Amino acid sequence: MKMKEKLAIRGGKSAVPDELKKPWPIITDRDIDEIVKVLKSGVLGGIAAPHALALEKEYAEYSGAKYALAVNSGTAALHCAVAAAGVGPGDEVITSAYTFLASASAVLHHNGIPVFVDIEPDTFTIDPSKIEEKITEKTKAIMPVHIHGLPADMDPILRIARRHNLKIIEDAAQAHGATYKGNMAGTLGDIAGFSLQTTKNLCAGEGGLITTNDTEMRDRAALVRMFGELVQKDRARSYNAYVMGWNYRIPEMSASLARTQLTRLDEYNRVIRENAEYLSSQLQQIEGLIPPYVPAYRTSTYYLYRVKVDPEPLGLEIEPGRLRMAVQDALKAEGVGVMGWQNVPVAGQAIFQFKTGYGQGCPWSCPHARGGIEYRMTDYPRTLDVLDTSFHVCHVYPPNNKELMDAIVHAFHKVMGSVEEVIDHFNKQKEFVPIEERAIKLVDL
Repeated sequence: MKMKEKLAIRGGKSAVPDELKKPWPIITDRDIDEIVKVLKSGVLGGIAAPHALALEKEYAEYSGAKYALAVNSGTAALHCAVAAAGVGPGDEVITSAYTFLASASAVLHHNGIPVFVDIEPDTFTIDPSKIEEKITEKTKAIMPVHIHGLPADMDPILRIARRHNLKIIEDAAQAHGATYKGNMAGTLGDIAGFSLQTTKNLCAGEGGLITTNDTEMRDRAALVRMFGELVQKDRARSYNAYVMGWNYRIPEMSASLARTQLTRLDEYNRVIRENAEYLSSQLQQIEGLIPPYVPAYRTSTYYLYRVKVDPEPLGLEIEPGRLRMAVQDALKAEGVGVMGWQNVPVAGQAIFQFKTGYGQGCPWSCPHARGGIEYRMTDYPRTLDVLDTSFHVCHVYPPNNKELMDAIVHAFHKVMGSVEEVIDHFNKQKEFVPIEERAIKLVDL
């Protein structure tokens, strides 16, 4: 009989050597050379700068959108998209309870009010069957989030939007190159926002992109990007603001890096999918683990590779959250990069629980707003469950390959094969606090 390996939490050798793990992003000599050319050119920014314009053209062509606009962050992209959709004071935008804050803060930036909907339990994307119950006379748009690189189920969402005359704003921050029924993320709704932040599969350090097929929406987004001014190529700047605007211009060095990275995006995504699908094929054979689910008509870019734990097939009488935390800690000790990503549903953050906003209760207290909007954690049970029972595995991106994936699989076998010892160690080392209590403590801070 083969003896079990000694767990790293008990002083055993880690399953994943540090030297196997390669960092993201990949910066090549070409990336560096092109940025040096930008510095030597002396043109470091501006909405008509050559790399900014070229990036817009190239990403529009890549995604299949009629227009693309480059901005300085994914949050800026979403804010411009919200403004372009006509959202104003007191208007409501329905979005997912499981997302990053920027999905909601982009709405707040334009004095709109985010309304959250729970998610599907398997894809973690917004549940279309729960959207209509949140629609009111104030609802202006729906913002589906293509979470972790997996597009939301867009067909039923589009039908709901048409039925209620609502705009669709895609939060595609994590989904460059992902598809839904053969169509690219960012071309599925009326307008979309992408992030080019360092961890994204299309990386510019910082930056963002907006895509749309609608000329008027493109023009409104462009106004918000540039101080509310109408700025046209080869025409003198008028210094005349038509609407409230911001300074969301992308720097030329970021635009240059995004362009060279874009030439490799499809290859990067291919490797990411290959690594992720191999991991899933292996982890699904281990009792107690549920790898990410991708419906047949969607492709994911696996921005985050999220794994759930389930005590039931293990025959354990234990809170799922306690099991997750114990397994996560043991995997970290084995050298696996794992992290939770978000602590509570976005609606559980203090800004929504206390409705601090801009101060004095705005925008919820705005005379244009509907009263009675509440953010109750009990409205998002599936989001709470995902946050409580899952974590994501790092280093799925290239240049990491099957050798690292095998080491990660080895670590999972090692940990799950001694899961009772893992739980015992956790119970002796740490106090477990249920997610509902953790949410309250977070807000109280």
